[in-house]
Amino acid sequence: MSLDPDSFQSLAGFRLALRRFLAASEGISRAAGITQQQYQALLAVKAGPGEMTIGDLAGQLLLTHHAAVQLVDRMARAGLAERAPSRTDRRSVHVRLTAAGDALVGQLAEAHAHEALRQEPQLTRSLRRLRRSLDKQAGG
Repeated sequence: MSLDPDSFQSLAGFRLALRRFLAASEGISRAAGITQQQYQALLAVKAGPGEMTIGDLAGQLLLTHHAAVQLVDRMARAGLAERAPSRTDRRSVHVRLTAAGDALVGQLAEAHAHEALRQEPQLTRSLRRLRRSLDKQAGG
């Protein structure tokens, strides 16, 4: 099955909304003095179900373990996170937000939430249009 022109327009609209969100996200993070990756790490640790290991963080951010270690080191130097040895596994190191990191991720998440909601109409329209187009092509 090859996509019809409507599907391509839907995908283009979806990507445009994503790119707008990511561009705004970059600006929000930069204005706070951190990188996108640092914001993503702060958000992952804050949203985690409990104590997050560096390996868990690497998995969440699609990074190698070594890259996650370097990221946590930079965040620790910035006073946003700290390492804590696991009490149950000497090989594991947990990542925790500092008070400053927790406060910063709260502020940034609020700004990101507003931006995500700003992009919602375009994202929703594009996905609905794509769904209709693909259903139509499939004969449904």
